[in-house]
Amino acid sequence: MKSVSAHHSGSPARLRIDKVPTDLFIGGRWRPASDGSRFDVMDPATGEKLADVAGATTEDALAAVAAADAALPGWAATAPRQRAELLRRAFDLMTERAEDFAELIVLENGKTLADARGEVAYAAEFFRWYAEEAVRTLGSVQTAPSGANRIMVLRQPVGVSVLVTPWNFPAAMATRKIAPALAAGCTVILKPASDTPLTALAVADLFEDVGLPAGVVNVLPSRRSGAVVGAMLDDPRVRKLSFTGSTEVGRVLLAAASKTVVNCSMELGGNAPFLVFADADLDEAVAGAMVAKMRNGGEACTAANRFYVEASVADEFTRRLAEAMGALKVGPGLDDGTQLGPLVNAESRDKVAELVEGTVRAGATVVTGGEPIENVGYYYPPTVLKDVPPGAPVLEEEIFGPVAPVVAFTTEEEAIELANATEYGLVSYVYTTDLARGLRVSERLDSGMVGLNRGVVSDPAAPFGGTKQSGIGREGGHEGLLDYTESKYIALSW
Repeated sequence: MKSVSAHHSGSPARLRIDKVPTDLFIGGRWRPASDGSRFDVMDPATGEKLADVAGATTEDALAAVAAADAALPGWAATAPRQRAELLRRAFDLMTERAEDFAELIVLENGKTLADARGEVAYAAEFFRWYAEEAVRTLGSVQTAPSGANRIMVLRQPVGVSVLVTPWNFPAAMATRKIAPALAAGCTVILKPASDTPLTALAVADLFEDVGLPAGVVNVLPSRRSGAVVGAMLDDPRVRKLSFTGSTEVGRVLLAAASKTVVNCSMELGGNAPFLVFADADLDEAVAGAMVAKMRNGGEACTAANRFYVEASVADEFTRRLAEAMGALKVGPGLDDGTQLGPLVNAESRDKVAELVEGTVRAGATVVTGGEPIENVGYYYPPTVLKDVPPGAPVLEEEIFGPVAPVVAFTTEEEAIELANATEYGLVSYVYTTDLARGLRVSERLDSGMVGLNRGVVSDPAAPFGGTKQSGIGREGGHEGLLDYTESKYIALSW
């Protein structure tokens, strides 16, 4: 049993928590929950309480819907340039407050400070990108094929939007939804994950300083997620649901949304394959694997989940990957030099441990890691497994932790079949120096995104999303803006 220090080396970020509002943000005002309830937010590095926040009720949820609905006509009628300028101001403020946001994310999420800084920069970019896109909600006019009339198509805001975000990227997943919604002219209610509500409340505080009209953005932390989101979906004033989270929860929300036929965008689970062909530059492949696997400690839907390596280089790739992962310094995210922080909670840590144990029982060999870290926080060591048999738990489930299972393949066709043998289809990674092969394989991989000789695909200017049970719709890019609009067709003659 290994151990690491669980104590943060400094405490300045803890003082910043006192500056974050901890009530609900509804209709431009901070208010307690209607029943006065609150819940604790914990530090994954220590298991200690960081703060407590108001826990929204269904009554609060309906109050937020009413506030968003009341603000909708005015916001939808606001000039695109004015909406753009407010989003640009949000970018400027988040950039100015980047270090405060980063340290807050470390404390409630557990990721390293370097990872958190990267997330804040990424999160802010959604404000800048959609400040630019807000003035580009283009329609079209054409002559009907018969010549009898004109076909005019307008893009109008879909309406009041409920945004449900996960804990793994508490800033970026909020801004990736809020920014296009506001750019399109929608008003929103953000329901953040109960493990990481402080970052979402800090975003609400930022919008208050931006000068956004009351009711355009509302934020509802709650541990009664099902009841709160369900109440909003049952309200006919809600016309859009955007959810990022597990496929299991996504299925439940889709069923709930069907009752009122709510427009849905779903960014769900992943089981990303990472393919390495024998002609790949192994130094580049290992560097890419470290980014694809270890970004946010593996707690990302885009994390490489299954490593398929051509047999002739499998041992060498595994050795190099294990060496790189085994050298990572594990500890609290704010400590100098920390390269891997704790997982977000005890349940997440225990699930990762169970997946590894089950895979070893199935016949896999541990190359590095594999033993729980003895600590008061929720740590698991960087782990590499080889000789992983087909059907092993770690190949079938989304790991969401710092574990890399390696499987050897012999032919290109086999690699593609192995990669596609999952109900998920979010992202795939391919490493090869043969451009023709890289593009050929990329076209055949059944996923919404492919990283070709790259370990990261996320970009505010690119459409993010998956196929199969990894989701519906796209976030980012121009497509992300269109997801918050409805097409209105007007037939006319002149």
